[in-house]
Amino acid sequence: MRNDWQPKIGDKFVRSPRVKLHPLRRVLGIPGLFSTAYGDLGSSIYYALGLVALMAMGAAPVALGIAGIFFVFTALTYAEGTAMFPEAGGSASFARHGLSDLMGFISGWSLMFGYIVTISISAYTIPSYLGYFWEPLKMYPVIHTAVAMGIVALLMVINVIGVRESSQLNFSLAMLDITVQILIIVAAVVLLFNPSAFWQRITGYWPSTPDLIFGVAIAAIAFTGVETISQMSEEARRPQEKAPRAYVWVTIVVLLIYAGISVAAFSALTPTELGSTWVTDPIAGIAQGISRAVSPFEIAKGFAVASQAIVVYLLTGLQHALPVVVALLAATILFIATNAGLLGISRLAFSLGRFQLIPAELSHVHSRFKTPYISILVFGLISLILQIPGFFGPDVFANLGGLYAFGSMLSFALAHLSILALRVRKPDLPRPFKLRLNVKILNRELPLTAILGLLGTGVIWVVVVVLQPYSRWVGFGWLAIGLGTFFLFRKLKRTSTEKSGATRSGLSGGQK
Repeated sequence: MRNDWQPKIGDKFVRSPRVKLHPLRRVLGIPGLFSTAYGDLGSSIYYALGLVALMAMGAAPVALGIAGIFFVFTALTYAEGTAMFPEAGGSASFARHGLSDLMGFISGWSLMFGYIVTISISAYTIPSYLGYFWEPLKMYPVIHTAVAMGIVALLMVINVIGVRESSQLNFSLAMLDITVQILIIVAAVVLLFNPSAFWQRITGYWPSTPDLIFGVAIAAIAFTGVETISQMSEEARRPQEKAPRAYVWVTIVVLLIYAGISVAAFSALTPTELGSTWVTDPIAGIAQGISRAVSPFEIAKGFAVASQAIVVYLLTGLQHALPVVVALLAATILFIATNAGLLGISRLAFSLGRFQLIPAELSHVHSRFKTPYISILVFGLISLILQIPGFFGPDVFANLGGLYAFGSMLSFALAHLSILALRVRKPDLPRPFKLRLNVKILNRELPLTAILGLLGTGVIWVVVVVLQPYSRWVGFGWLAIGLGTFFLFRKLKRTSTEKSGATRSGLSGGQK
């Protein structure tokens, strides 16, 4: 017998469950977790703001605020769950421990759908921002969609080969992104903000009640990436302590930035402009609004004569540089977010395969590149398919937003439900980070934030199902395919186990 056999990554978990091996190095601290999560969350504002304005018009800031409340509840739920189970899988892991394997699969499959849509919508937004340098990228749907699909295809190849992201690069880009966004907020508030005009843009463009409700549902995509820290917890040092802290920091920063960007948007643009001309590149629209609406010479009149030349020089430089910086930074951040979606799919597929929730083939590792190439190729191709309608009509952007809300809200609702179920079924389980504001029901402490989060995300999911037929049919089609795969896989696995047991029994009988 050969003694040089070495297990592949899948073998470590699936074929040798008695051997506890950890293939991921624990190297990330709070900055690494924060920057990776903000890379996902911060990238969402580059497309979500336009989508929300398209649906909710003048109520876009209100819709984002309501969605932000549920984001806080969801982040807190993930903080408790991740501290309890610091393993890749996020809500799928919580549901598997708190509910059942089936619910763990449904949550993971829904989350995987969210990752697929994140890949599609992030890549689809990149050409709009690069349109600043070459206008056909934004103006012509065929060119726009072809470039977006090319970006996804390129990243699929890169991820199969195995080029890894750097947490240090992520941190640097996150800090640069926050700095530019703060600059935009300050410039818009100082140079353009007018309370009466701001209020008029809200009340004068107020939507119908159904549009407002759907706008809140779509606004939830602004907070894509809340599960990132949970997915990265297997690569964190002392995750029980650092993951909750990272969640707190990213929640505070994201809410402040998003509130400021909403004010900046309505200071620089009308809701109609934001939801039409700048729907796919709203931050570029804010930058253009700042650069076009401000006269450096008029502003300089308010300064001393000796300072006027300096003020004109600085403001002129800002006008010319800001659109260029926003275009380049947005394209870079969205490119990284697209890549993060592919990385998230590979981690999630690996986690689901490890616990026998999907066929092990989907998490199979390439013999040469040591990457889960099958999951990357399969789910990357699905994200490409979702972009194809972009060749034929403008509705693809709104449809992608609805699809993301379908998958993510279902997985978030199951995350809340899982934390509540764990409080009921396993009250004595160690909880390094325990949510406060508990209510006692049947002698069990249930976190109020998880209850409200379950209600909110559940209602948002129902709204998407009811109000957007495209998301309803594609989303339920995805769930049907997943459930069919799950039950078939479990049936074949059970049959295989029974045959294996019978064979071992026969061998034993013959040897006696």
